[in-house]
Amino acid sequence: MDTTLIVLRLATIIHSLSVVNVTAAFVGILAFHAAVRESRRRLKTTKLRGPPPSSFIFGAGKDILDAPDTGEVYEAWVQEYGVVYEVPLALGKRKVILCDPKAVAHFFAGDTRTYGHTALDKVTLERSVGKGILWAMGEDHRRQRRSMSPAFTYTSIGKLTPVFYNCVYKVKAAWDGVISANGEDSAVIEVSQWMNHLSLDSIGLAGFSHDFGALDGRKAPVTRIFEAFQESSKRNDMSSGVFLLLQVFPMLVYIPSPRMRLVRELHYAMVDVCNAMLDQTKKEKEAGALDGKEKSIIEVLVQAEGTDTGFYATREEALAQMKALLIAAYESSAINLVWALVELARNPEVQTALREELLTFREDLTYEQLNKGLPYLDAVAHETLRLHPSIPDFERITEEDDVIPLSEPVHTKTGEVVDRIHVAAGTLIGISTPSINRSAAIWGVDAKKFRPERWIEKDGITKKAQEVQGHRHLLSFGDGPRMCIGKGIALTMFKVVLSVLVKNYVFEMRDGPDTKIEMGRALSVRPKVAGEQGARLPLRVKRYEG
Repeated sequence: MDTTLIVLRLATIIHSLSVVNVTAAFVGILAFHAAVRESRRRLKTTKLRGPPPSSFIFGAGKDILDAPDTGEVYEAWVQEYGVVYEVPLALGKRKVILCDPKAVAHFFAGDTRTYGHTALDKVTLERSVGKGILWAMGEDHRRQRRSMSPAFTYTSIGKLTPVFYNCVYKVKAAWDGVISANGEDSAVIEVSQWMNHLSLDSIGLAGFSHDFGALDGRKAPVTRIFEAFQESSKRNDMSSGVFLLLQVFPMLVYIPSPRMRLVRELHYAMVDVCNAMLDQTKKEKEAGALDGKEKSIIEVLVQAEGTDTGFYATREEALAQMKALLIAAYESSAINLVWALVELARNPEVQTALREELLTFREDLTYEQLNKGLPYLDAVAHETLRLHPSIPDFERITEEDDVIPLSEPVHTKTGEVVDRIHVAAGTLIGISTPSINRSAAIWGVDAKKFRPERWIEKDGITKKAQEVQGHRHLLSFGDGPRMCIGKGIALTMFKVVLSVLVKNYVFEMRDGPDTKIEMGRALSVRPKVAGEQGARLPLRVKRYEG
């Protein structure tokens, strides 16, 4: 048959197909190729036990997504299947879950090398913050981290402490006004938004010498978009389905939605403000205004931009670092502070003990005292991080075949008992942060209880917990080469804010000790009072009279 005729007939057939049919065929081909790759991977990977799929399409994904506490779901599966197991995901995809300290340490040690970002993470990180330290892998990641490290030394962080005090005293002045206007010794205050604004202004001033003015009521574009996330509703069934399919088809992230529109608006707003801050700092550098000064984060980024040393950073990378730090401050730091206030309101005896320790110091605490002189404040900080990590999980794809050691044996699907597992290149690996931080097998029978005393008591940290190699045996800041570079700043700001607020106020749950707290959805998941819109968390705040 003439080639031209064949081409014409094929063109006629294709033209007759509807867009839906072509799309369905394309998705079918992708699913087929994914299934083939998955089958090849399974032949080289240890056959682990795990929960059965509850859905033909979504596997066990909806069980996890719909759970009030995902950590409890993963921990229950540990008790049934062992410290490593396999979870079925959408369209036959599977994920190996590590709940063993030795396996977790091995995983983090290989981060950026043996274990890399999933295709979904690459797309979402690039779209939200750019190709910065969160996105980079391997040598790129090491170079970017080196270029930023001078801004995160002990001395550098210490010089930021006055900024944090200035911001929290703005909150105190505003709250005093609210209480006075109420005509009583207390008022109900929605603390979540206040902690958001406090965190944003703190990192803006401390890191970039930029005042967003959120605590003064100014509505900069960045602040307005962050607040729009705060008011966003819960996922509906359709958005949940798309979310679960993203791991198989990362390009679904480009599907227009109100949430993705906010993400793009936030991206452009942050680019505008970060470009302006970089340009201003660059002018100051050229004028010699930065000579001899301790370098702030933005000054370090400007110093690294365009140099030909091993510490260089491109303009794109500098912008990405700034965007990542702004999001981390607004989300992680604010969420940690909100959870601390909730736990202090729920546990008045802990709140009283903390206040008694803080009141032994009449003046504001110095940076050295914040780090070494207040054991109970330190205990409250780390117990909050343990019980309520702001990072829910870590997910990576294996870049090469690997063998993961275990501290205790597990039974495979075939009944074999093994003390290590083989994972082939392309295997999806996951770690649930709350299931490790709150595991009764690791932290003891009171693992679910907010009990700061465990950090002070002799043998308060179990031997099993001491096998977890993250910061203070927690995974709240991650571990390994990608451990959060800003953890020192986060902890310092946390302690400054709590020291001022707890000295001056008593916190109570608005509706009494039985007030129900559930998880709301803003830019990330955060606590809210049940029944409140968005992620609102009103507490009763009383002046402390002494």
